[in-house]
Amino acid sequence: MNQFGLFVRFTLRDGAGEAFDALMEETTAGIRAHEPGTLVYACHKVEGTRDERIFFEIYADHDAFEEHERQPHTRHFLAERAKYVAKTEVDRLQPYAGKYPSGVEK
Repeated sequence: MNQFGLFVRFTLRDGAGEAFDALMEETTAGIRAHEPGTLVYACHKVEGTRDERIFFEIYADHDAFEEHERQPHTRHFLAERAKYVAKTEVDRLQPYAGKYPSGVEK
């Protein structure tokens, strides 16, 4: 399995949730429209908190992740997120078992 993933936890600055979520809506629109190699890009609010966000990302391979990083919408997100984020924790994932999307358009 060549897929590559990330698990990202953002701790937001106090009161930044609404603006961060709006930035993510804009960013994910670009991901859906321009990134066929991004198989899953799921943003979650953490139940019971107002300032935690979790992203689960699966890419067809490491090249698809690098292409994601080069996209204008991703570059915009990376430049803007410091306004809203107090802390970022990133785990790089190497899927090895489970049910994953194939990347084939259906």
